[in-house]
Amino acid sequence: MAVPPKFAGHKLEFAPPTASSSSVPRATHTFELFLDYTCPFSAKIFNTLTTQVFPVVRETPAWANSLTVVFRQQVQPWHPSSTLTHEAGLAVLRLAPEKFWAFSGELFAAQKDFFDISVVNETRNQTYRRLAKVAAKVGVSEEEVYKLLAIPEKGGDDGALNVGNAVTNDLKVVTKMNRLVGVHVTPTVVFDGVVQDTSSGWTVDQWKEFFTKNIA
Repeated sequence: MAVPPKFAGHKLEFAPPTASSSSVPRATHTFELFLDYTCPFSAKIFNTLTTQVFPVVRETPAWANSLTVVFRQQVQPWHPSSTLTHEAGLAVLRLAPEKFWAFSGELFAAQKDFFDISVVNETRNQTYRRLAKVAAKVGVSEEEVYKLLAIPEKGGDDGALNVGNAVTNDLKVVTKMNRLVGVHVTPTVVFDGVVQDTSSGWTVDQWKEFFTKNIA
């Protein structure tokens, strides 16, 4: 599935495109990760892939030259703070797309701070403020992130009360895209458009076996 240009920070490529005189367009395999910031299993697979598996991909030219990874932000609405965490991801994506993956790593590391029990006694804007502080850890302006996330305390001039925030429309887009695929659980891996039977508990060797089998 395509990635709109404004969401380009969701993509992770391991090798720059090469010039070619061929009339056949260069293509890569697409490895899509549907992850939720409040899902422990999403955190586990993200950590394994980014710290152990992707370094192996970078060191393996046949894989690095043939693979594009896409982070798909999958809101799990039974955890109300899931929406808020993904909005924070979208705010970072807008302000500093090159920091999106680093921010995601920091947020997954701190995800327990945003579980149900951790947010139950604070306002929505208070949770946004804490999320903005996570963004600051990777060098993104806390105030700029919070500005995109904060909900006004007064209704609009037309009396509207469901005004959302500055990234609400972006959240609608990524949610619509994910619904087209029909993904439900997290984490889910989609490889070249096909849902895969993978596990968050896979070891590096199991992922190496997966890429060996699927990347010609």
